[in-house]
Amino acid sequence: MTTKILAMKNSVFYGLKTLQSIHARNFSIGAQALGPVNLKGRSFLTLKDFSSDEIKHLLWVSSDLKHRIKHEKQYLPLLQGKSIAMIFEKRSTRTRMSTETGFSLLGGHPCFLTSQDIHLGVNESSTDTARVLSGLSDIVLARVNSHTTLEELVKDASIPIINGLSDLYHPIQILADFLTLQEHYGSLSGLTISWIGDGNNVLHSFMMTAAKLGVHLRVATPKGYDPDSSIIQEAQRLSKQHGTQFLLTSDPVEAARGSNVLVTDTWVSMGQEEEKKQRIKDFLGYQITMQTGSVAKPDWTFLHCLPRKQEEVDDQVFYSPRSLVFPEAENRKWTIMGLMVSLLTDYSPQIPMPRF
Repeated sequence: MTTKILAMKNSVFYGLKTLQSIHARNFSIGAQALGPVNLKGRSFLTLKDFSSDEIKHLLWVSSDLKHRIKHEKQYLPLLQGKSIAMIFEKRSTRTRMSTETGFSLLGGHPCFLTSQDIHLGVNESSTDTARVLSGLSDIVLARVNSHTTLEELVKDASIPIINGLSDLYHPIQILADFLTLQEHYGSLSGLTISWIGDGNNVLHSFMMTAAKLGVHLRVATPKGYDPDSSIIQEAQRLSKQHGTQFLLTSDPVEAARGSNVLVTDTWVSMGQEEEKKQRIKDFLGYQITMQTGSVAKPDWTFLHCLPRKQEEVDDQVFYSPRSLVFPEAENRKWTIMGLMVSLLTDYSPQIPMPRF
């Protein structure tokens, strides 16, 4: 692994006012058109199952709802009379708040269920739970330990199932990330994202999505913390199909070089607490700092899905104008709303389609 980090040059720094103006930039509107997209009744377990046009449609609906509800102050009870069962085997601030408040804002009724509230996989099988919830609600969001649980729910449910997080994928997070980058840069195609950290579920979802949006992906993980091999193969296939670049390395500097966006995540996920000491040691040199950004493009920005630990990214980056983490967190709400509306209704966006 390269240990020498290039000296930072003053030219890579944007002034505060310049970056703030970029943050405030509206979507650019283009003349491109999507093919026919109808997601009503679909489940959403992984972005691997969704085409480029379908992902762009979800981002379009999300930006439309954000514009109409947040900025135009419109009331859109698109989900009035509907209910969502929210199964949480793992706790979360952003997933719970975004789903619960978003579904309510659209006129529906959210019902929050923890492992202490229901018997999923313990006193009641996933099969029976899926059938029961299908008769009591219109859609399910499940934040689970094992991706297999989601697959079991989908098999026996007659309503859409949304992956709120599993050990393999975190697709709702990636929708928020790309909406945030769309808003900031004006378009996605041609951007380069550098992931510096663990080969985890969030990275897996980036790998299943980036190429479909014309985004190059550079990944640095420590040896032994690589992404899933089958997902690597699929990411390589997608990159070739869509004409994008896909790099795997163990060198954070190599991954960051020439990038628009630096991304990381927690090094110690829930359930890995006993591995913390070893993981901190193994990830030495992977903290994102201004030095990391010195080899990136002058307009580089930073993403983190939260919660964040300082060993992953220092305060100078995390609280800088380059950091998009708080708009990213807010966009969890607008993208989950866009997803739920798309899976439950025939809604068509009212604003012009953004330039992708």
